[in-house]
Amino acid sequence: MKKIYRSIKAAMVVLGLAAMAASCNKSLDVPSSRLVGEKDYWNNVEDARSALMGVYGLSRAALTDNAAFWMYGEFRKGDFTAITRTDLKAIVNNDLNVSLPMLQSLKNWRRFYAAINAANLFIERSGEIIKKDPYYPASTNNVDIAQVRALRAFLYFYMVRIWGDVPLVVSSFDGKFPQLERTPQQQVLAFAEKELIEASKNLPVIYSNTDPLLGGLYYNRSYSFWKGSLLNKISAYAVLAHIAAWQQRYNDVMSYTQFIMDNYKTADISFTNNTELLCESDSGFFYRMGPSQMLNFSFDYNNGEGITAGHLEDYVLAKPITSKLMPDLFVQKDTIIKMFNWTGDERFSIDLATGYPKTEYYFVNYNTNTPVFSKIKVLQDGKLDKGTFRMFNATMMFTRMEELALLRAEAAMVTNNTPEAVNWLRQVMVSRGIPSPTFNGVDILDEIFRERRRELMGEGWRWYDQVRYARLRPAANPAFTAMIQNGAIYWPVAEEVMAANPKLTQNSYWNK
Repeated sequence: MKKIYRSIKAAMVVLGLAAMAASCNKSLDVPSSRLVGEKDYWNNVEDARSALMGVYGLSRAALTDNAAFWMYGEFRKGDFTAITRTDLKAIVNNDLNVSLPMLQSLKNWRRFYAAINAANLFIERSGEIIKKDPYYPASTNNVDIAQVRALRAFLYFYMVRIWGDVPLVVSSFDGKFPQLERTPQQQVLAFAEKELIEASKNLPVIYSNTDPLLGGLYYNRSYSFWKGSLLNKISAYAVLAHIAAWQQRYNDVMSYTQFIMDNYKTADISFTNNTELLCESDSGFFYRMGPSQMLNFSFDYNNGEGITAGHLEDYVLAKPITSKLMPDLFVQKDTIIKMFNWTGDERFSIDLATGYPKTEYYFVNYNTNTPVFSKIKVLQDGKLDKGTFRMFNATMMFTRMEELALLRAEAAMVTNNTPEAVNWLRQVMVSRGIPSPTFNGVDILDEIFRERRRELMGEGWRWYDQVRYARLRPAANPAFTAMIQNGAIYWPVAEEVMAANPKLTQNSYWNK
């Protein structure tokens, strides 16, 4: 196993994930058919690592089924336009009640609860191994459980942003989903925040024998093996910062991000320079996960983890990068021009003398009717060969330092610290080739969100940023503010989920 997902298949067998997968149309409401009984498991260190990797693997599966990560966060009322597909047009237009297979799958939270159930099971049972296997000490178990608690908290936060109120399940179940009502989202977020704070106490800053929490090699592997693979203390604080921002608790955002700014270098994390971000080869930032991708899920081609569907690249790439004639989703030219309006921007800029792109890393085929979004294009082994068969392998990440710097800038503006907000905003913009940007007469908060739109395009932030901005500036977009007020920002719950649990109620906006 070069990276963590090498153990997923074994974990799926042991944790009974076949039963989970088979229950898709019944919302986990089927008898268990575990291939390995519980009495034959939780015996040794291999079982512990396998189960831990299984939780990571199921979390990744929850986010990549039908490219959910991007459907929820990037395409919904975002900057991309759907060309022909009805289901994609429905998502872009927030017409989520249509009865189409992909939307039905995206409305179903089953896959998230499959990961949460595996996490609950690990928390309940992994401690049994300590007495059975001397190679699995309590110190390692503490680190393992901290990761699982943090992952579970992240998943709950992610679900709240999608559905609002969701059932809070904190103990494992065997096949049949518990008949629970939806828990108010504030209670779910309070649980997630408390879990992350507690988990962070046992999370290393870095998975190296230099970290005092480990006291040696983690699972007998060095940092070069684990780097970028696992949640650490910085990851937990990044999620904490976003939970606070979602609730408009910006003083807490400042506190959580301060911890990150004080400690990220110890975790071998760095800001991303243009050479890394704009590189399209196997040395590029998106090619393989590393420590600077603070909470991420890998699709490493060289380790057999690439996918042919379920990734942003599947929907937005086309000729000349792949053999696909047209992308399914593209950004219109007038939108591109409005977004990238700073001279010198190395992500994309127009030569005013010729009208042609001067730098076009983010887009190719700009002077056609359907520019191709090419910021993220890790194909197969990263060599961009011209074969017709494609595997999509860019790392899917929740956050990186530029995103957190802009989040801190947002919080600084809301808490009346304009100089710090400007400093973080300017740092990100200068790093992208914009020489000494000045902001005379510019609304700084607006420019922070515009920079997030530019810098983070394709990384699953656009929808959530629009929600946060509308909460801060409700008069700026009355239509979007109305969506917040009437509950239209949340997804409807799938019909099969509702049918399987009579205690559930539909989100009011979609209860039509």
